[in-house]
Amino acid sequence: MKTISPFLWFDSEAQEAAQFYVSVFKNGTIGAKATYDAEGAKVSGRAEGSVMTVDFEIEGQRFTALNGGPIFQFTPAISFSVHCGTVAGVQELWAKLVEGGKALMPCQEYPFSKQYGWLNDKFGVSWQLNCDDRNQAITPSFMFTQEKFGNVEKAMEFYTTLFPHSKIEAISRYEEGEGDEVGKIKYSMSQFNGTDFIMMESSGPHHFTFSQATSFLVPCEDQKEIDHYWEKLGEGGEHQPCGWLIDKFGIAWQVIPANMGELMSDPKDPEKAKRAMKAMLQMKKIDMKALEGA
Repeated sequence: MKTISPFLWFDSEAQEAAQFYVSVFKNGTIGAKATYDAEGAKVSGRAEGSVMTVDFEIEGQRFTALNGGPIFQFTPAISFSVHCGTVAGVQELWAKLVEGGKALMPCQEYPFSKQYGWLNDKFGVSWQLNCDDRNQAITPSFMFTQEKFGNVEKAMEFYTTLFPHSKIEAISRYEEGEGDEVGKIKYSMSQFNGTDFIMMESSGPHHFTFSQATSFLVPCEDQKEIDHYWEKLGEGGEHQPCGWLIDKFGIAWQVIPANMGELMSDPKDPEKAKRAMKAMLQMKKIDMKALEGA
């Protein structure tokens, strides 16, 4: 299985957002772009020929942005932690990302960091900026709130068991006087399939939880892998059309072929891509043979 990567659902700003992020971060590139064909436009309500998805990469982290309409809204339950090596680096990035957005925790010194800030940018995507150094510059971060509180330890164990090349790297628990239930997870770092993920939980009065606006692509090499992750990730959750599912913790995933992008956007054979799109729109679990045969 290839690397797990974030998938961001926008109303109609996917291309604008991708260009913005590439301009904000020092190491950024725009990748493949796909447009809506007649079948996709009919199902989604988007205009035929308009941008459907844009791939982009910043600081070594790949993202896919989708124009899917105003169905889902981003929430701080899933944010992206950016590890900056200096205080000045945090401040510079903060000034660019917060413009037109909203500060959730002011950018300043904290007991746990020389410089830290949490914000929603102008598109609603949530970022945590921290003065520290890690090999992975951008790390997806989950905050378990409301009825999800208390599930971080179970989630870490579940994902590290499910995905290869996985391990729990660090756990920090709430202690007396830290404002939450003693023993619950204040902060944790894990690797799932070699990619770092942060998980935290809070029983505070948060008015947000997980949203399908942010999901994670699980690219599979063959049908056996698709069947495995579709079954295991969806167990206790909800299977949805086109390879989407919500797991038992409320987090959204897409179990897809690793070559999905090539199938959905073939510049040498546009009709082939249209047939693949039509076939996919009729599926729940992705059938690789049927998709490639289309």
